[in-house]
Amino acid sequence: SCKVFFAKDPLKIVRAQGQYMFDEKGEKYLDCINNVAHVGHSHPYVIKAATKQMELLNTNSRFLHDNLVQYAQRLTATLPEKLSVCYFVNSGSEANDLALRLARQYRGYQDVITLE
Repeated sequence: SCKVFFAKDPLKIVRAQGQYMFDEKGEKYLDCINNVAHVGHSHPYVIKAATKQMELLNTNSRFLHDNLVQYAQRLTATLPEKLSVCYFVNSGSEANDLALRLARQYRGYQDVITLE
């Protein structure tokens, strides 16, 4: 099942900047839900980098590309040697699914405990 946030009084968010989101009336809300905690919404550096990349190629990681390998090498260079493999996924749901499948394969167990 999927819960709808603010079911009785839904928000209509129309824009965001930094750590804030704004509704159609201009009311400001601190964004504690979306995945923008590190740099915020509409960060100029991220917009510039994303625009540059989208002008060249806009696709997911199912295709080979040197940037994926270079990113993995730069990332793993900052980590302990045991953490030397990268898995690129599209979302938190895919990451959770992959983590569960890897854990099941490694341990051989099928049971899972979750918190609601």
